[in-house]
Amino acid sequence: MEHRVDVILPCLDEAAALPWIMDRLPRRYRAIVVDNGSSDGSDLIAAELGALVVHEARRGYGAAVQAGLAAATADLVVIMDCDATIDPVELPALVAVLLDDPAELVCGRRRPVDRGSWPLHSRIANAVLAALLSLGGRVRLHDLAPVRVAWRRPLLGLAITDGRYGYPLQTLLRAGRAGWRVVERDVSYRSRPDGSRSKITGTLRGTVAVATDMLRVARAEARPVVAHGGAAAARRDGVAR
Repeated sequence: MEHRVDVILPCLDEAAALPWIMDRLPRRYRAIVVDNGSSDGSDLIAAELGALVVHEARRGYGAAVQAGLAAATADLVVIMDCDATIDPVELPALVAVLLDDPAELVCGRRRPVDRGSWPLHSRIANAVLAALLSLGGRVRLHDLAPVRVAWRRPLLGLAITDGRYGYPLQTLLRAGRAGWRVVERDVSYRSRPDGSRSKITGTLRGTVAVATDMLRVARAEARPVVAHGGAAAARRDGVAR
């Protein structure tokens, strides 16, 4: 059975990237573009291209993802960066892992395909944070997952609260605590289509901001948190319940 998939795209001034992303989305994959205060008309472009557009006034990556999850209706969801560094054509392969493998969360591991797509300072920060995550023993990854695939309702059951850049790490930490099997698969990682640098990983200041948020989340998550509902049970018969 072919599943419908909602693709959540947190968006801040991504007018140059949206046409490429929308053109390459597979059939039955619906884009939910969460506009987080764009000034370049990203929301209008996304709507014209057929995306469901959600406006989130609270600034922050995590706040945008949460708004997208609230608007999603498909059993399966993808959370992906909206800067065209990840090719949507590769999404079905990640979804297939979730459907065919006894896993609750599938994470993309970046494999740069051109020079400059992933600056050295960002790679180092990512490697350190992934190593800290792996030290906990519950989840072992090499990358903090710019694209993630999961069943929607169990993902909501993790009750992620971070509204900033710590959202991906909090997701992984709580998934590990809830006993989820998290797997990692390679995805191509490319430069942005307009040649600009990422607002986050493309600058040292942005990378420091991300690392600071994630370390804050790591300290907070050291305290016990109870997740609501088990993902494995929710996947019975291949459909989240």
